[in-house]
Amino acid sequence: MYSAGFLSSSLVFQPIRPFKPFLLRCPTLARPSIPLCSAEPEPPRRSSGSGSGRGRANPPMDSGAEAPGGRGARRHSHRTSRRSSIKKSLAQEQVVFTTPVAEDPVVAIIGGGVSGLVCALTLEERGIRSTVFDTVCYYPSSMPLVLLSSHWEEGDSLLALGVHGLGGRMATRIISPKPLVFDHAAQFFTVSDSRFRKLVDGWLEKGLIQEWKGLLVELEAGGHCVPVPYTTKRYVGTNGMRPLMDSIICQSKLVNIVRPCWVSKLEPFNGTWRLTERDEYHGQFDAIVIAHNGKCANRLLSSSGLPLLTKQMKVSAELLRTCTLELSSIWALLAAFDDPLPIPTIGAFRSFDGAFVKGVNSLSWMGNNTSKLFPLESGKPHCWTFFSTAAYGKQNKVPQENIPNATAERVTNEMLEGVESALGLSKGSLEKPFYTRVQLWGAALPTNTPAVACIFDPRGRAGICGDWLLGSSVEAAALSGMALAHHMADYFKSGGTRSDEFAIGLNSTFQAIAGHDIGQFPGLEYEKQVEPQACTAL
Repeated sequence: MYSAGFLSSSLVFQPIRPFKPFLLRCPTLARPSIPLCSAEPEPPRRSSGSGSGRGRANPPMDSGAEAPGGRGARRHSHRTSRRSSIKKSLAQEQVVFTTPVAEDPVVAIIGGGVSGLVCALTLEERGIRSTVFDTVCYYPSSMPLVLLSSHWEEGDSLLALGVHGLGGRMATRIISPKPLVFDHAAQFFTVSDSRFRKLVDGWLEKGLIQEWKGLLVELEAGGHCVPVPYTTKRYVGTNGMRPLMDSIICQSKLVNIVRPCWVSKLEPFNGTWRLTERDEYHGQFDAIVIAHNGKCANRLLSSSGLPLLTKQMKVSAELLRTCTLELSSIWALLAAFDDPLPIPTIGAFRSFDGAFVKGVNSLSWMGNNTSKLFPLESGKPHCWTFFSTAAYGKQNKVPQENIPNATAERVTNEMLEGVESALGLSKGSLEKPFYTRVQLWGAALPTNTPAVACIFDPRGRAGICGDWLLGSSVEAAALSGMALAHHMADYFKSGGTRSDEFAIGLNSTFQAIAGHDIGQFPGLEYEKQVEPQACTAL
């Protein structure tokens, strides 16, 4: 399904007020008694803000790297267009670090999705400290839903009530005061690799996930459905996908979390990488990991001095007429109903809990969050997640940060009409939901992959991890994070003197990904096959 295998109402995303006091990291985790790096914070250029990433401080001024641009380099605007960013990235000079690797390196990980968090936890297993930078705000996922409701006040923004958290596409939205609970990106995941199995078994033992035994079907327009055969177990978060990710990071001892933070600039400085958010300093680090993709990653890398990484991360084959990373766009519609939907039954089978939809342009998936997350409870509202097809997402793409009201209303109506078509209902006969929210995942899932576990540039001491490197599933994201962490740990152990031996994935070829519009699920027999088309990345 996406990258984690990816990935909500008539309400559209609007600027929100910061919510009240929930900006702590994890109330149950004591911070380390020593600083996360053995250095003082850098006094110059630091703003009055408190956003320190606990990175390494300034060493004496000797040339630690050959940086592009020099002192007089012009500062790039944070709002540089994607077209100009990609053009600039092609002419970058390569950063080459010449100083020895620190004995106690600290890694900056930009992106708090599955791949970035698993990378951080795997580095911790190897005794390496890291800081994860993520753009989301913090609200304790361990807080009971009833307590979430008690914090609801009329007029509060829905986004301010913990609807965002770590995990990227492992996303759960909780709407008070009901509460309504929606997994609005990753719906479930499967396991096929023994390394990922070990991680999943640990989550099971801690009660963070559970097997999902709901009926999964392939649904064709008109209400015709058949069960989807599968040879492996399917899993979901016990209380949704997002609490799973928040819980596993709270167990760490060597991982620092900085959020909300939108890293806007990477600068090589005296043998380290200096990170800033606009003009706010967030520390210096011995190596960096890019654990997200899309236009924001493009902008960040476009002037960083890492052209080898940039060319693999570039998005927009149409713009450059090259075969590079391509990402689909998917609309998500969250809808809550008072009564059950008129779901068709399959002989002696009960109504389905999730369906891959075929033959409906505006719909590729429909899943019942209530039956999935609360199978033994009755009397709850019926909360459904609907996903569009990638084709529909492309046809109706708009800036996801500022969806026009008219577009939100039209997409909501068309997707609900798609539900009617899929279920074989007459137009206008579907019960009107009492809550809806529509959201566009503008960079939802990769449609092609270089099929490498990770990418690492040893000269610039920077790497990339993410599901798109191996496919479009939760498993692919986790395996990529593990692979990069182990690769970097081995590089650090070598002292960084044999750079050529540790370069990986910098000139890979891309091929199309087979799978459903919402991602891959290893072990499911139902997969929409795509004809592979390989080409060499520039």
